[in-house]
Amino acid sequence: MTPVASGHNHRRLGRPAAFTVLALATVVMMATASAPSPLYPLYRERWDFSVTMVTVVFAVYVIGLLGALLTLGSLSDHLGRRPVLLTALLLAAASTTIFWTADGVLSLVIARVVQGVATGTAMCSLAAGSVEFSPARRPHVGTTVTVVGTSVGLAAGAAVVGLLVQSIPRPDMFVFSVLTFVFLILAVTVVRIPETVAPRAGVRAALRPRVRVLHGARPPFLAAVPTLVAGWSVTGLFLALTPSVVTGVLHVTWGAAGGLDIAALFLASGMGGLWSLRHAARSATLLGAVFLALGAAGLAVAIALSSPVTFAGGSVVAGLGAGLTFNGNLRAIGEITMADSRSEVFSAVYVVSYAALSLPSLAAGLLAPSWGLKATSYLSIGFVGVLSLIALIHAGRSRADGPTGHADRIGRTGPVQAAVACRSTCEWQRHDGKDPLM
Repeated sequence: MTPVASGHNHRRLGRPAAFTVLALATVVMMATASAPSPLYPLYRERWDFSVTMVTVVFAVYVIGLLGALLTLGSLSDHLGRRPVLLTALLLAAASTTIFWTADGVLSLVIARVVQGVATGTAMCSLAAGSVEFSPARRPHVGTTVTVVGTSVGLAAGAAVVGLLVQSIPRPDMFVFSVLTFVFLILAVTVVRIPETVAPRAGVRAALRPRVRVLHGARPPFLAAVPTLVAGWSVTGLFLALTPSVVTGVLHVTWGAAGGLDIAALFLASGMGGLWSLRHAARSATLLGAVFLALGAAGLAVAIALSSPVTFAGGSVVAGLGAGLTFNGNLRAIGEITMADSRSEVFSAVYVVSYAALSLPSLAAGLLAPSWGLKATSYLSIGFVGVLSLIALIHAGRSRADGPTGHADRIGRTGPVQAAVACRSTCEWQRHDGKDPLM
């Protein structure tokens, strides 16, 4: 990807530094997303609200995020990556400031909405930029860093805050004040990354709420939907309900346990993302579907036995499955998209993912007061298990259609799709092997 010409290129960061900045921004953004989860029991005790309200606070984050994806997800394809990322980081700093000074449930709702808008605005630009700043002949590194950075960030936010809940009197004030300053530093740094997209017309049309996937990217996108829904549903269950389940169903009194279980899921998801590099994209998706189904079964057994150890084991297995499937899907989609539509396609992926993240967990939160946490947990895990089995069957049938790989995919598509795929691949081999951003 050739950078947009600038009269101040001597002040810009090189490709490796820009790639590192985007990776760090991904980690911090996602750590901020999971940071409130271990604090929910503390907030419930402080302000006396129900489990249903916990899931509402979680759901409004996803509503803000989906709203941003639907309206702002492809904006960086028109305005450029840098201004969109700068705006998103400043919005994220505003959300952590509201968390920092929160004095009730309304403050949490406002903070989560702003946080969701910031995350939805940033993630597509971060994913597209990571692909564009990847090593010239290894574009898949960008999607891998996106998946692993997302998982590591979510794990770090949950684990660190979970431990701080046990060790300091006001962990929320400490965590969110630090994150506010980190976002401001990242915003200053992002100003120095090279721009990879020239501004172009169509901003007003891009702001219309829509989900669109160009024709050449539709087959891998549609193939990804079952595993995206399965993997992100279990993620939503953990972010919204795990601290309450660990306390109320597994009867663990240690305050950090819920956060550490969330961290185990996401660390395993990061490991799954790295593991997927050893497999073709479709094989990684198939293997991930197997782990998702096994993980859901392990979580159900853990609840039946009230076993925290089994629950942790199920978390790890499910996390491996989520990482394998998400990275496999992103790789398959990223390989055949071009720069002028890449963030739009990633926006569609995230819309599906975050809808799967929020809707099942919100339904669980609404059912919990009347059904009880244990029955609701069984229902939620059963839902994930059924989806995982459907995804497994779908992925197995797709694999049976023929061998995996870029050449095979081109061989089975029409001439237009083949041209798109070839152009996407050759885009990384220009400039006679020289790094255009250095």
